[in-house]
Amino acid sequence: MSGNFKGKKVAVAMSGGVDSSTVAALLKEQGAEVIGINMKLFARDGEDPQAKGDAQIVAEYLGIEFHLVHLEEQFSRLIMDDFRAQYLGGETPNPCVRCNRYVKFGLLLDKALELGAEYLATGHYVRTSRDDGGSYHLLKAAFLAKDQSYFLYTLTQRQLSHVVFPLGGMPSKDEVRRLAEKFGLPVAQKSDSQEICFVPGDDYVAFLEKGGRVAGKSGDIVHIDGTVLGRHSGTHRYTIGQRRGLGVAWKEPLYVVSIDALEGRVVVGEVGQLFASGLVACDLNWVVPVEGETFETTCKIRYRQQPIECRVKLLGEGLGEVFFAEPQKSVTPGQSVVFYRDDELLGGGRIVGKI
Repeated sequence: MSGNFKGKKVAVAMSGGVDSSTVAALLKEQGAEVIGINMKLFARDGEDPQAKGDAQIVAEYLGIEFHLVHLEEQFSRLIMDDFRAQYLGGETPNPCVRCNRYVKFGLLLDKALELGAEYLATGHYVRTSRDDGGSYHLLKAAFLAKDQSYFLYTLTQRQLSHVVFPLGGMPSKDEVRRLAEKFGLPVAQKSDSQEICFVPGDDYVAFLEKGGRVAGKSGDIVHIDGTVLGRHSGTHRYTIGQRRGLGVAWKEPLYVVSIDALEGRVVVGEVGQLFASGLVACDLNWVVPVEGETFETTCKIRYRQQPIECRVKLLGEGLGEVFFAEPQKSVTPGQSVVFYRDDELLGGGRIVGKI
């Protein structure tokens, strides 16, 4: 863990998982004045409002101050409503990126500073550094299999000056669990969650349609040549690259190649139709300034993808075009394109279309 936080007041974003709990224990061991801060984002069905969550249990075990921050209204408006709106618009959203931007490193960071903390620490697997000129840089985690830099491209220099990622240099998740066991944390063997936090069972269709909030509007499933192949019960049930569950017959395997939510059409085609030479992105944010309107770098259009070579052309107003060195499969509007130079994350944006 880089940096010396002895005597510093650090708020730890505690989710109740092993990562954030270990962060709190590490910082306390180093001599920081640690306070736990937990976001209350939504109420699950059947939840006892008086029951202690794992985050509070760990905080009590460590003997640190604990704060529960109610952000239900803001989370519902900024994240969940946007999630629904993007699906209704024919896009496939990435709510974790948006949550990091507006909630974790927006509202929660502001609350941490309001409580007198100098820093907000999280369990993200990512590293930071600061150059001689005082600028902060965001770097991939040492343990690349858990690197989460892809979801943090919206961070600003102001935010980076107040955030700490103690797990960025960890060699493995096993080492984190070993430390959790050493500290005697009650969540040391708690399993990791792999789903979107507000979508039970990772069933996003059920979430969207719960209570009639998103009504299934039927429409045509159309081959890219114009042939109508069948009907669907809502464009929100589909995403780019999807093959299974189309319910139509064709001489070759078919994939969703585009979604026209306005006209209610799901367009399908053969695998070759999934490839694109580039994309258009909006809401571009650069963690560090980039030089020139056109430059070469590498990018990822999916979290689990290796960076690919590309050329970026900035268009102004947060817009840009990205041209791949080789055509890429399943460019998906609503997802993120994130730019790297070696291990450093440069910035990123939201995909709005393909070229």
